[in-house]
Order: sequence, then C-alpha cells, then structure tokens
Amino acid sequence: MNVAMRLYNCWVFGLVCVSLSLVSCCGEEDGLGCNMYEGEWVWDDSYPLYDSAKCPHLRSEFDCSKYGRPDHFYLKYRWQPSKCNLPRFDGKEFLTKLRGKQIMFVGDSVSMNQWQSLICLLHSSVPQIQILDQLDETVYNYTFPEYKVSLFVFHSTHLVDIEVEKIGRVLKLDSIKNGGSIWKNMDILVFNTWLWWYRRGPKQPWDYIQIGDKIVKDMDRMEAFKIGLTTWGKWVDAEVDTDKTKVLFQGISPQHYNGVEWNEPGVRNCAKETRPINGSTYSAGLPKASYVVEDVLKNITKPVHLLNITTLSQLRKDAHPSSYNAFKGMDCTHWCVAGLTDTWNQLLSAQLTLEIEG
Repeated sequence: MNVAMRLYNCWVFGLVCVSLSLVSCCGEEDGLGCNMYEGEWVWDDSYPLYDSAKCPHLRSEFDCSKYGRPDHFYLKYRWQPSKCNLPRFDGKEFLTKLRGKQIMFVGDSVSMNQWQSLICLLHSSVPQIQILDQLDETVYNYTFPEYKVSLFVFHSTHLVDIEVEKIGRVLKLDSIKNGGSIWKNMDILVFNTWLWWYRRGPKQPWDYIQIGDKIVKDMDRMEAFKIGLTTWGKWVDAEVDTDKTKVLFQGISPQHYNGVEWNEPGVRNCAKETRPINGSTYSAGLPKASYVVEDVLKNITKPVHLLNITTLSQLRKDAHPSSYNAFKGMDCTHWCVAGLTDTWNQLLSAQLTLEIEG
C-alpha cells in the first residue's frame, strides 16, 4: 500500500490495524502524523479489562477496589489516540508472540506498578495456567510456564549504583555495576527512574554523591539526574546487544498534589478527583525531567523506544489510589490496578509487536 493510501485509511477511516501492527500502519515512526501517545480519554463501558479481585498477589499499595474506593469511574476510560486506534490488549496473543522471552522492568515502585498491571492483564486471559512467584532481595519473577514467558521486576531507584562505604551511602552517578550484568541478558528491558532523585531528608536513600573521584554532599538534583541517566545511556550503548534485547524507557510518571497544574487552585491532592481531564493537553505542560529524558535518549546511538506515557498520565488525576490503600496514606504518585497502568501495557504491547513483526 502506498503512503497516500495508508494515510487515507488511517486518517479518514480511523483504521484499526490488524495483528496489533498499530504503529507500522499509522504510527509516528512512519512519519504519517499518527502518534499513539497523543489523544484523549473516552468513556468505554467494556472497561476495565479485568477484575482486580481475581488478580493474584496484587500489592496492597495499588488495590484501590479492595481498600474501599467508592467510585468506579476511573476504571471506565480508554485511551483513544487522535488519528489511529490502540488495539485492545489480548493476553494470549501477547504470550504467544513473546513465547520463550524474558521481560524485565527495571526501576522504582512505578516499575512495580506497571509490572503488576501486566501480570493482571495476562492472568485474566490465561487464569488456568500456573504462575510461579520467585523472590530474592531485588527481583520478583512471574513465569507463565506453558508459554515460557517470564516477567521480572528489578528494584533500582536510580539505575546507577548506591554503595555503602565508610563515609555512608554513596550515589555513584557514573557507575552501573549492581544489576547491569543481569539486565543485559533479558530479551526486553523497560527502564524507569525519577521518583527518588528529588527526595530529601529521611526518605533520601544516599548520603553523598560521587562523580569520578569527586564526592559532594549534594548538588542540583536535575543535573544529577541528567548525569546519572547519561551513564545509563552509555551503558546501553556499550553493553546491550539490541539485536537480541529490545530496550524501552518509560516516560516520567506524573504526580497530582497541586491543583494549580490542572486549573483547580487550592486543591492539594487527588483525594476527590473522580474524572480525567478533558481533551489532550495538560495546562502545566511537561515536567522538567521529561526534557532531560528526551535529551539523553537523543544521544544514545542504539535503538531505545520512549514509552511516552507522561502527558496521557497527567490527564488522569483521577487514577491514583489516594487514601484507598492498606496504609491509608495519601498517594497521588502511584496508580490503581486495574487502571491507567493497563494502558501503559497496551502501548508496550503495540510497540513490542511492531518491533517483533518489523
């Protein structure tokens, strides 16, 4: 099909691309102006994609329904790209296409959030298949034995190393030793980091920052983030065989603690938010960290796909647990499961299918 005809199909008819070949039909990589990360949230009575009560081992931080969230509006929204359609997630097809593969999410608790969503999506499609749960100090693993597909999550708050030395805990901005040898052996890697870079006080997981031979007590956090992420980018270029291993980086996951950002001055959290923002734009614009991510990714020579979930997630001020979790604390950082993170995994599935079939 020539470019003109493909553009006509995608733009005029809103063609649903067969076999999940979404981006190859009308995606941004084809230069046809169809970006699956641009769009709006629409009501869909066929959602959610699964019943969270039937998902095994769902962590209490994300199980909003179990912990009493009274409204269910947040479960009923589907992401609709502006000029193409995002295929409905098909767990059996996902497992079939990725048979024998190892997928690892590497990052902070937001990575755990997405990993749990993917487990729920797949379990709802193949509930009769045993799921093996393995745990060590930093890694969880779920395996779907019939398909030989393993889903790992590796906890790493900064991606670069934090090591305990005589002076205390040292954040080493130019070092990736803890985990790197494990990561590069995976078939698919989905990285994420940002949540811990700005932490101060008791929640700060390091005491000093080191760059080369220089050790400082603190520095500009955005600069530190860029240096650390650049180290990760150099690690990808030097260590990852991208002919074997697909690499993705998750965009910055937003928080909703300041109503000024969505034109509700005086609102201090997401507690009473039950509906997404209408339209496709977020009045506060992208967070500064997103621009750092874009700059770093531009300088990586090997193929790394940006799972660009930031803006579409900013629109979902309603999708956080708020106080509906086991701890009863106000959480406008993580996301309810079922919920928004299912869409992240739909987007992940579409991109992986493109790369596998392309």
